[in-house]
Amino acid sequence: MRVMGIDPGIAIVGFGFIDKQGSKLVPVQYGSIQTEAHTDPAVRLKQVYEATNELIDKYKPQAVAIEKLFFNRNVTTAFAVGQARGVIMLAAVQHGLSIAEYTPLQVKQAVVGYGKAEKKQVQQMVKMFLNLSAVPKPDDVADALAVAICHAHSYVLAHKVGGGHNQ
Repeated sequence: MRVMGIDPGIAIVGFGFIDKQGSKLVPVQYGSIQTEAHTDPAVRLKQVYEATNELIDKYKPQAVAIEKLFFNRNVTTAFAVGQARGVIMLAAVQHGLSIAEYTPLQVKQAVVGYGKAEKKQVQQMVKMFLNLSAVPKPDDVADALAVAICHAHSYVLAHKVGGGHNQ
C-alpha cells in the first residue's frame, strides 16, 4: 500500500510517500511544495492544488493521510492552512483516493508511542522507521512522513482488529 502523507500549509506543504510492504515501511519520495510570500493567496492555493495533482499523478498513492488542523492562536494562519487543506483534499478526492485525517496527538502516539512527544523525538523516529541517513528538512517534510507512518500503522490496526476502515 502506498500512502501520501501531508503536513498542510500555505507557505510550505510537506509531503511524503511511503510504501508499506508487510511490516516494513519504505520511503518512496518526500519533499515540500513551497509558495512565495506576498503572492496573491488565491494564486498560492492554485499552486498547492496543481502541485498536489502532479504528485498524485506521478506517485499514485492508494490513500492520502493529512494532518488535522489544530487550534491556532493566529486566525489568519489557521484560515490559510484550512484553505490549503481544502485544495489538497479536493485533489485527492478528484483522484478517487480515500483521505484519513489525524491530529498531531494521534501522529505522535503512532510514531513515538507518546502523544506529547517533542518534535525532535518524532523526527528521530521518522528517520529510524524509514531508515533515512538524516532527518528530512524542512520540518514540514518530516511531519508529513510522520502522518504517512501514522496512517500505515492505523490502517493495518483497523483492518486487523475490526476489519473496518478508520476514516
